[in-house]
Amino acid sequence: MAAGRGLCRALGSSPGPAWRHRRPEAGGHPKPEYEAVVIGAGHNGLVAAAYLQRLGVNTVVFERRHVIGGAAVTEEMIPGFKFSRASYLLSLLRPQIYTDLELKKHGLKLHLRNPYSFTPMLEEGAGSMPPRSLLLGTDMMQNKKQIAQFSMKDAQAFPRYEEFMGRLVSAIDPLLDIAPVDLEAFWRGSLLQRLKSLSTLKPLLQAGRILGAQLPQYYQVLTAPITKVLDQWFESEPLKATLATDAVIGAMTSPRTPGSGYVLLHHVMGGLEGTQGAWGYVQGGMGALSEAIASSATAHGASIFTEKPVAKVQVGSEGRVQGVVLQDGLEVRCSVVLSSASPQVTFLKLTPQEWLPEGFVERITQLDTQSPVTKINVAVDRLPNFLAAPNAPQGQPLPHHQCSIHLNCEDTLLLHQAFEDAMSGLPSHRPMIELCIPSSLDPTLAPPGCHVISLFTQYTPYTLAGGKTWDEQERNAYADKVFDCIEAYAPGFKGSVVGRDILTPPDLETIFGLPGGNIFHCAMSLDQLYFARPVPLHSGYCCPIQGLYLCGSGAHPELWFQEEVSWELLDAMRPTWSSGTSRARDAEPSLTQETHP
Repeated sequence: MAAGRGLCRALGSSPGPAWRHRRPEAGGHPKPEYEAVVIGAGHNGLVAAAYLQRLGVNTVVFERRHVIGGAAVTEEMIPGFKFSRASYLLSLLRPQIYTDLELKKHGLKLHLRNPYSFTPMLEEGAGSMPPRSLLLGTDMMQNKKQIAQFSMKDAQAFPRYEEFMGRLVSAIDPLLDIAPVDLEAFWRGSLLQRLKSLSTLKPLLQAGRILGAQLPQYYQVLTAPITKVLDQWFESEPLKATLATDAVIGAMTSPRTPGSGYVLLHHVMGGLEGTQGAWGYVQGGMGALSEAIASSATAHGASIFTEKPVAKVQVGSEGRVQGVVLQDGLEVRCSVVLSSASPQVTFLKLTPQEWLPEGFVERITQLDTQSPVTKINVAVDRLPNFLAAPNAPQGQPLPHHQCSIHLNCEDTLLLHQAFEDAMSGLPSHRPMIELCIPSSLDPTLAPPGCHVISLFTQYTPYTLAGGKTWDEQERNAYADKVFDCIEAYAPGFKGSVVGRDILTPPDLETIFGLPGGNIFHCAMSLDQLYFARPVPLHSGYCCPIQGLYLCGSGAHPELWFQEEVSWELLDAMRPTWSSGTSRARDAEPSLTQETHP
C-alpha cells in the first residue's frame, strides 16, 4: 500500500479516515455509478475490491448468492452444524494480503494443524497390535520414526526430499505474486514495450539461479508423472501414495499423468503465519475468512450486495467497458469491471460476443475444466474411531483427528485405479478420500460432543456412463460407497451420522459457479498456467476488451493486482487527466513499488 497516497492524488481523492463499516446488503439499492464493479463476492473478488477501495477507488461488489464467499463459505446445512461447505482448508492466502488487509484485526482466527497428515492402513495388526498408520507433522525426527515402520531407507531419504522440494518452492513461489512474461509485447510491441517486457523475465532468471545445477531434476518434477518423481526418492507405497494425494487432489489426473508434479508443488507452496507448507482451519469455518476480507473492504467504503446477479457487461461503441446490467434490469455505470467468475462465465455468458475475437472465444470454450470431486459434508454425534488409532476413553480429539486423513491411499496403484474408473464414466470403486474434522480444533462448529466432517472425495465424472445423471439415487449410492469405505477403517462411523450434504461436480457448478465442478476454474495443467492462463496471449488479468479484467482463480496471478495494472485501471477511469496529473505519477518515487492482492 506504499503507493496508495500517490494513486489517490492521481484520482483526485484522499485516503482519509476509514469509512463507517458496512455489512453486505441483500436486496439493497446500489448507486447508478461507481468507479469499479467486481462481479462475484468470492474471496478473490473480495480481495480485489478491498485493495481498490483502500486506494480510493469507489468499488461495488455484486454477488449472485445470498451469502458472500463463493466457495469459501460457512453454511449451516444441518441445524447446529456449521460446514465449510466447499473450500475447507486455508494455506495459499498470500502473506501480504493477510498483512495489508489487516485480516486479524477484522476477525480472522486460524487453527494450525500439527500433525497434519494421517494415513491408516487396512491390514491385520500383528498380535494384539492395531494396524499400522503413517502420521506426519513438523517434527522431522517423529516423521522419520513413522516412516521407518515401512522403510528405513525412506526414513533417511525423507529429510532430503523435503529440502529438495523446499528449494523448488522458494524458486517458484515468487512467481505467484507477479505478472507473467508479456510475450505479446515482446514480439509485437514498440521498442519501448519490448524493453519493458524484458523486465518480466527477471523473476524467471532469479528462479533459475536458485535452482542452479539441479534445474533438470526440478524440471522433471514439473513435467513428469508424480509416481516417477517419488519412485526416485522412496520405495514404500504408503509414503508415496500419501505424498501423491497432493499431486492429484482436485484434479482429474492420475499419479501416472505427466505434469501431475506441479499440482503437488502448488499444494506445498502455501503457508500460514510464517510456517512454510502449513494448512489450517479457520475459526468459524471458511466463511469467516471471506467475512474478514469483506470487513476490510467495507471498512474503507466498499459496497457489497448479495442476491444481485450480474446479467451482462456493457461495452461501448469504442470497445471500452461502460458498466454492467443486473439480472433485475438495473444498469450500473463504471469505468472498469473485474470478474471473479470463471473465464467461461465471464467471456461466454456475460460479455457481448461481438466484441471478442473468434479465436479467443474458441480457446475459452476449449479450456479443460474436468473435475473429479464430490464433496460430502457430514454431521456426526461422535468422533470416528480408527482401528489404526483407537479413540481416547472420554472421546476427546487426539492428534490424528486434526489431520487430513487419507483413506484408500495405501498404494499409488489404488489412486490410479480410482482415476481409471472415472475415465470410464463411473464413480471410483474405491474412491480416494481426504477426511477432515475441523471441529477437532474448533468446537464452535458443532453441538457439544458432536463434530462436522469434510469428505473431499474423487474420482467422480461430471457425466456418468450409460446415460445416467447425478440424481438423488446416484448421489446417495456414491455417498453410501464412501461411507462403506470409511466404515472399514473406523467401524461404527455409519452409526454416528446425523446428516449429510452431497455435492457432485454438477452441484459444485450450479451452486458455486465452478465450471465442471473444478475448484481451480480450469485445470492446473502446464498448458493452462502462467502466461497461458486462461489462454495464451491473454494471461492473468488481460482480455480483449478495454476495462474488463479477470480477478478469479482462472487468471494468473490468481490473486490479482499489479501496480502497472492499477495505472491501466486508473487511466481507464480518468481518460482526460491533465498533463499535471500525469507528471504527478512520474514525480512519486513510491509508485514503482508493486501491490498485489
